[in-house]
Amino acid sequence: MARPAGLCRAAPRALLLLLLLLLLLPPLLLARAPRPPGAHRRHPLRRGLQPWHEAPPSSLAPGPAAQEVTRPPGGPSPPRCGVPDPPDGPSARNRQKRFVLSGGRWEKTELTYRILRFPWQLVREQVRQTVAEALQVWSEVTPLTFTEVHEGHADITIDFTRYWHGDNLPFDGPGGILAHAFFPKTHREGDVHFDYDETWTIGDNQGTDLLQVAAHEFGHVLGLQHTTAAKALMSPFYTFRYPLSLSPDDRRGIQHLYGRPRPAPTSRPPALGPQAGVDTNEIAPLEPEAPPDACDVSFDAVSTIRGELFFFKAGFVWRLRGGRLQPGYPALASRHWQGLPSPVDAAFEDAQGHIWFFQGAQYWVYDGEKPVLGPAPLSELGLLGAPVHAALVWGPEKNKIYFFCGGDYWRFHPSTRRVDSPVPRRVTDWRGVPSEIDAAFQDADGYAYFLRGRLYWKFDPVKVKALEGFPRLVGPDFFGCTEAANTFR
Repeated sequence: MARPAGLCRAAPRALLLLLLLLLLLPPLLLARAPRPPGAHRRHPLRRGLQPWHEAPPSSLAPGPAAQEVTRPPGGPSPPRCGVPDPPDGPSARNRQKRFVLSGGRWEKTELTYRILRFPWQLVREQVRQTVAEALQVWSEVTPLTFTEVHEGHADITIDFTRYWHGDNLPFDGPGGILAHAFFPKTHREGDVHFDYDETWTIGDNQGTDLLQVAAHEFGHVLGLQHTTAAKALMSPFYTFRYPLSLSPDDRRGIQHLYGRPRPAPTSRPPALGPQAGVDTNEIAPLEPEAPPDACDVSFDAVSTIRGELFFFKAGFVWRLRGGRLQPGYPALASRHWQGLPSPVDAAFEDAQGHIWFFQGAQYWVYDGEKPVLGPAPLSELGLLGAPVHAALVWGPEKNKIYFFCGGDYWRFHPSTRRVDSPVPRRVTDWRGVPSEIDAAFQDADGYAYFLRGRLYWKFDPVKVKALEGFPRLVGPDFFGCTEAANTFR
């Protein structure tokens, strides 16, 4: 009788063990089960979409489609493009050509593009110019050409949009995903989307630089994948780097797809000059004069244009970005603004991105580099007989514009294109500033600068007076010129 009782007591234990085994068995089986064939389809990244994003340190992408990339332990993950790297990208060995192709290319070289919407932080013309510069990075080394259209169909469609926007890859507000684009030969080829909520900037690293991101995304639109080459524009990691340029790897990749630029048409050999003793009515072209020395010159005008500083003198322009003179400058001002008179007396950029130039009793207006008005008489602006020697855009909204001539100044309203009164005020209102100035501009911090001869004064917008320690020499502070001393009392 004792044995059956033992068996009865053992039965619940056996049943309990069996139930525990059944509870544990499904996870074990699932852990060994193959992945469903369609599981990866939930991640459209494999169809050619390239979102830039900054993921938490624990992962680089929000799904299994993205590959893990080695990074320093404990450090924050740098911003990078969210498209998964090619399967053999980071681990490829003995690769002779490191650029990677998406498998598609455009079957034509003359492409159009259209900008549907714009970011709120930037003037529309700034965005247009930056997009054109980003595309020019690729057109300079290929036969490709890019033409902007303002309506109808375009090969490349650029949009600044928010959150869900119709492609099943929503943006996430400030930070995170910055932009994405589609490869050629995909269902949305040519689409480039930028997150409207990012802090877009141009030429500085205080936000997200539009030129850097746009040039990278356009590389994807043209058919390039990510590369492992160092310092390449098509590296998956976003890096603020100026001046923007293609690496040798970027150049090899895009030229593999589209070839080298077409050679310029050969020009006829120059005609021989007039022979001695032969009378002719031909005028020999004059060689362009050498630009003046920035260290020993009094500039005609200075203006902040597109976030960069432009100095004008005798038909030449010096272009400073981030306090550094850009390669290729000084250059003729007509390189940017065809038909611009020489020299100019003053220049400024208004809140709509229009650039105004003054000379004598006339003025000109450009939309970027395209002339839209001029020459027109200053009398249209309410100035009677007084030229504009300097123009200052004042305030964070660029809504205060002042014209200076001699010891007088006027406030100008671009909306009405008139000065508030034909009767001027006295420059003595600007405490510590000389009575006659040659040029004026405002920096990104709100300080105003007044130039006269080779000297400049820095004006405090809070104390409303020139700072102590000024004037100083323009040459050493802006162009790195060597001077014995840069203090004046």
